[in-house]
Amino acid sequence: MKKLATNAIHAGKVKDKNFATSSPGIQPSVTYLLPPDIGFGEGKDQDGGAESPWLYQRWDSPNASQLEARVAALEGAEAAVAFASGMAAATGLMLHLLKHGDHLLIADTCYVGVAEFVRSKLPALGIDVSLVNTADNTAVAAAMTPRTKLVWLETPSNPILRLADIAAIAEIAHAGGALLAVDSTFATPVGTRPLELGADFVMHSLTKYLCGHGDAMGGIIAGKRQAMLALREDSLIHQGAVISPFNAWLINRGIETLPIRMAQHERNALAVAQFLARHPSVTRVIYPGLDSFPQRELALRQMRNMSGMLTFAVKDGPALARRMTERFKVFHYAVSLGHSRSLVVYVPTASIQASSFQHQSHALAQYRDWAGDGIFRTSIGLEDADDLIADLEQVLN
Repeated sequence: MKKLATNAIHAGKVKDKNFATSSPGIQPSVTYLLPPDIGFGEGKDQDGGAESPWLYQRWDSPNASQLEARVAALEGAEAAVAFASGMAAATGLMLHLLKHGDHLLIADTCYVGVAEFVRSKLPALGIDVSLVNTADNTAVAAAMTPRTKLVWLETPSNPILRLADIAAIAEIAHAGGALLAVDSTFATPVGTRPLELGADFVMHSLTKYLCGHGDAMGGIIAGKRQAMLALREDSLIHQGAVISPFNAWLINRGIETLPIRMAQHERNALAVAQFLARHPSVTRVIYPGLDSFPQRELALRQMRNMSGMLTFAVKDGPALARRMTERFKVFHYAVSLGHSRSLVVYVPTASIQASSFQHQSHALAQYRDWAGDGIFRTSIGLEDADDLIADLEQVLN
């Protein structure tokens, strides 16, 4: 088995039979010429064989196929299915696995789009949803029911970076007859490989670290081959959220530098976190790489790279947010994360209450233990750490 850095560059490459190119090209064709012995519906998507022909871009494409093979190699998966966005990947897997009468157990702190989807759309389809603090294994076990078909984790979670013990929860889920899916967007395959810890599926918003440059949107699910073939037919082909060849090509190019980028993200994030922890205006810093991180032991056990995400709080968050928009010289005050440039945005707890928790007062109280009235979700980029610290210092002072 090749090492991660080698797979990031070489996995999934298909030799172009017409041009001896070292770098893969973009193949934007929607449809493909079929050989005479292949009928309609007998294309590459049906058997997944490397030599079977392409058929139609909604089924598969050379650029998407290469992306899928590369991410599968990084995650130690048998196969993967790429989608047009992270939300398309998440909702595609849920709608594929869950039906009327089933029960979903999901982290109560997760990406807001997923939180809104499971709270509003799934119950309308007759699917019960329980939002649980997945940092508490006892709470996860207590929330399992005979109808639980899927447990969904996000670790580190968005936006407070709370971790879930993947190996322990995999045992809980499987003992109850459920499957386990892990959104590992913040960790990336460089930091954590959930399938090695017992998960059945790993999901990424490719838009973030795997792309790395903030210029292409995509999502992906990786797992066992037969499960991925079923997911492709049910959710990708029928729902149609297909990644474009150009976006797949851009993300493939980004993945080639993922290991070295994540090393720099981690170095910069630790330096910034240490600066913030010393600053008198900062009331709290949350970063898995700090000894003060509430789940430090789990972080060391489960994460090989602590990523570039950190959060911090001050006494008057809205006032600091206004200064950031007016005075930043290096940071961008903007949403999203995992880009080469550093991004920060203020996340008021009241907004999280409206989108994720609503009437779940106990869960909101646990969130407040980490976030207070609001936190600055900070994606540390690849700039010089001294410049990032100077930029933060001049808005904090």
